[in-house]
Amino acid sequence: MRADRLVSLVLLLRRHGRLTAETLARELEVSTRTVLRDIEALSAAGVPVYAERGRGGGFALLPGFRTELTGLNHDEALALLTAGTLHGERVFGLGTALASAMRKVVDALPAGHQAAVDDAAQRFLVEPETDLLSRRRAAETVPGAVMAEVRTAVLAGRRLRIHYAAADQDPQWRTVDPIGLVTVRDRGYLLATRVGADRTYRLSRVLAAEALAEAAARPDRVDLDRIWRERSARFLSGGDLLTALVLVDRGRREELLDTALAVRAEAPEPDGRLRLEVTFQDARHAEWALWQLEGDAEALAPPSLRAALHARATALAARYAPGA
Repeated sequence: MRADRLVSLVLLLRRHGRLTAETLARELEVSTRTVLRDIEALSAAGVPVYAERGRGGGFALLPGFRTELTGLNHDEALALLTAGTLHGERVFGLGTALASAMRKVVDALPAGHQAAVDDAAQRFLVEPETDLLSRRRAAETVPGAVMAEVRTAVLAGRRLRIHYAAADQDPQWRTVDPIGLVTVRDRGYLLATRVGADRTYRLSRVLAAEALAEAAARPDRVDLDRIWRERSARFLSGGDLLTALVLVDRGRREELLDTALAVRAEAPEPDGRLRLEVTFQDARHAEWALWQLEGDAEALAPPSLRAALHARATALAARYAPGA
């Protein structure tokens, strides 16, 4: 780990020219004392790093010093930088490693291309925290220690013990055989088997995890895309799920999709609206989701959903009627 940190420190100085110990500590997620020790280690190893005192001072490399890294062309580097911006901390707890990789990508470019890539990357904004209506995106978070144990078990092929809080249930310890990790719309999932049966766990509901020494019972090779499609199909065909036929204004489509579990069909209407066949968790979920869209969405089916929305609207109208 220290070797990786030393490389990252050199790359930061190569890219920015001069940085304070505090800035380096923040970027590397360590203490300033650790940064100072790393600077001493680099100097002892012959890396020409020096300190500049006073206001605006910091640490810098002698001009002309360059690390030995494989170069990339402009479009390749830009593609990687954009991917890094898109996924960030959502890549199963590998955000710090991704940031380090991005620094290496930029440093690997010829000097004349670095400024161009920097400028280009600044002009792409992917998945901001808020949309045009100032709604914040509700991204799920997983504690770093939990994610590290889950990731270790998945990659090393070891059994995993998790303290899992399923919906409407008390948390329980379970021992599973991990197959792989999937991320969908900012939600991470662990695909696993438990006593031979398929299981899918939402990572944000894993309260604690421990990678065990015992080898996991799983095939050597796996097709995660196929497994995810199969499990999604089974999920959408069972339980108390409710499928509704909905007309929605185009401007509110994304809001509907943010709350629905799945879209089974979509077609434009002559009046400009969209006709969607969407699946909800249950009837109560469907009623709540469509109520949020007010008059910009209309439930066409099933009749029970229309009746529930009519009853809610009638009660609200009665409450605000003149003289009520």
